[in-house]
Amino acid sequence: MKTLVLRVTLKEEEDGRWSASIPALPGCSSWGYSKQEALDNIKDAAEIYIEDMIASGEGLPQPSDKIEFIEEPAIAVSL
Repeated sequence: MKTLVLRVTLKEEEDGRWSASIPALPGCSSWGYSKQEALDNIKDAAEIYIEDMIASGEGLPQPSDKIEFIEEPAIAVSL
């Protein structure tokens, strides 16, 4: 099992909603009415994005300063 750790950019918009994007996955973005909802939604978007990459033969994104691979199960806790 591989765990991908992806850096997320969060921004509170003028209307109070939160935008989330993953710089290492171009075009992968989402939003929510709260910071937590935006994080939950971007996680779902990232899973779909990466599944599509694999299905189309692109494979996994490469490790970088924005993507870390861990060769074991893991969790992330954001405070």
